Amino acid sequence: MFYQLNDRVRRMRFASACEGILRAAPVTLDAASGMVVLSQLQHKDVLLFLLALKSFARQVQPRAVFVLDDGSLSADDRARLSEHIPGLSVLDRAEFRSAACPTGGTWERLLAISSLVRDHYVIQLDSDTLTVGAIDEARACVERQTAFALGTWDRQKIETMRERRDTAQKLIPQGHDHVQVVAEAHFDRLRDFESLRYVRGCSGFAGFARRSFERNFVEAISEQMRSAIGDKWAEWGSEQVMSNIVVANVPNAVVLPHPKYADCHKMKQGVTEFIHFIGGCRFDGGNYARLGTELIATL
Repeated sequence: MFYQLNDRVRRMRFASACEGILRAAPVTLDAASGMVVLSQLQHKDVLLFLLALKSFARQVQPRAVFVLDDGSLSADDRARLSEHIPGLSVLDRAEFRSAACPTGGTWERLLAISSLVRDHYVIQLDSDTLTVGAIDEARACVERQTAFALGTWDRQKIETMRERRDTAQKLIPQGHDHVQVVAEAHFDRLRDFESLRYVRGCSGFAGFARRSFERNFVEAISEQMRSAIGDKWAEWGSEQVMSNIVVANVPNAVVLPHPKYADCHKMKQGVTEFIHFIGGCRFDGGNYARLGTELIATL
């Protein structure tokens, strides 16, 4: 109860500081671009998403924008989004479910991407992100049809599943029981374990090249992981594991340079150009609202 109240107060303060995004010009699309943006969205994050999208699209223009409604968007939300995003397509989360995959969290988002990627390069953009400078590496990935992951440490590389399995198995005896660690520790239960790759990235910002993967790949891995770790696979965070697997196994996929692309705990002033405001640091310290206000003044 206390967390919910505190979160509401912090969101109200953020909205007060950043409501100027509603007076900024609508998103400019590029009909010649082969890239589309997808984001799963809830009612309380509409303002955040407009700031995330407008700051991103100023650097890399998409052809179209898709929003996956988590079920909480109101008619007013949809009208506001359409006012700021020309040709917006709102997708129903229920249409992207599979008996082979967990339900909820962000699983439907990944399955929606598996559909859109048939015709487009797809960038998954979380609402709690800000693009504060040039992101040439992400643009180059789109132009070259190269998949990308948002990394979590400096000089990070895509690794083999065996390497990640070995690392995770050392963490289990230390009490680490998050679904991501447990899943990684059981990678050897996957049929193609020896040939698959992995990247411990963040699914809040990820690029999927056109025709880079299909839904049945996700479903097959998901069924094998559920067989390996049981109900644990249904916990929040399992989709990020699956997204990491998808990106890592696209030929020539890359990890965006860190800390130029970083979360709010690891961002560096004067270096970081794309920030993911994860967890509590979204509103703590006022950096999110301060940077948002500065961005709005330039949009």
